[in-house]
Amino acid sequence: MANSIPGKTLSPVPAYSLSNVTTLGFPVLVSVPHSGREYPPELLDNLNVPASHLLRLEDRYSDRLAASAIGSGFPSIIARKPRAWVDLNRNRTEIDPDMVIGMDPSQTAQKSKKVRGGLGLLPRRLHGAGNLWRNKWPYQDVIDRIEQDHEPYHAMVANLLDQIRSVFGCALLLDLHSMPSIFDENQNKVGFVLGDRFGRSCESRYVELAAGHFRMHGHLVQTNHPYSGSYILERHGSPSRNIHAFQLEVDRSLYLDQNMREPTAAARSIAELIRNCCVMLAEQLSGHHRIEAAE
Repeated sequence: MANSIPGKTLSPVPAYSLSNVTTLGFPVLVSVPHSGREYPPELLDNLNVPASHLLRLEDRYSDRLAASAIGSGFPSIIARKPRAWVDLNRNRTEIDPDMVIGMDPSQTAQKSKKVRGGLGLLPRRLHGAGNLWRNKWPYQDVIDRIEQDHEPYHAMVANLLDQIRSVFGCALLLDLHSMPSIFDENQNKVGFVLGDRFGRSCESRYVELAAGHFRMHGHLVQTNHPYSGSYILERHGSPSRNIHAFQLEVDRSLYLDQNMREPTAAARSIAELIRNCCVMLAEQLSGHHRIEAAE
């Protein structure tokens, strides 16, 4: 698999890779669902656009931003297959029946805004590129992607969070993404956006601590705007069970070259910044648990 433009790989590809999960040393799990670069050949064979267009769906090399945390022992789960194959941050019902052969529209939910925009469980189109696929996908193919890739990823996230909570009394999922450059109302570039579904997936103090960490290092940070988090947080964040989850979006220009293709030397410093955030959160979670236990 070439790193700059998708190329064929041997299939099947495992749904994800794991690190530091045998012995859990921290109450923070890092998830990277959109950095997959191992493109199944059947995906590329059905392309209606140049393969390079699929890079726009990737959170390009966002797995590199988790490298420092992983190197320090934080447990992680990283998707292997690309978002173009299946979007792990969508509900399994968010399918556009118009792109599937043999699927009755009544078998899926009413089209969400994301599905109508072409970015459902199976992405259909991109702005400026049009439809991504020459032919519709067989319904069984969609079911296979759900059962072999989508559900196993989420089952493993849930399992790891439960294990972490059993060890530490609490758990936090840091769901790592990257974003195109955005600007605030004063046209200042936003470095990081933290989303917690407006407090539904995570106690606010953890998000506030993380936001303060990035601001302290000179970055402009926004919370829940324009990204508040989606299915991953909805499914796995449960503050009432002491399982917290928030989404971290990183401006791609902070760590990729001008073409938004390859990581720069700055990727290492951003990864270290994220590692330090994980350490701070882990200390806070562990300290909070000790206080609760004492009470």
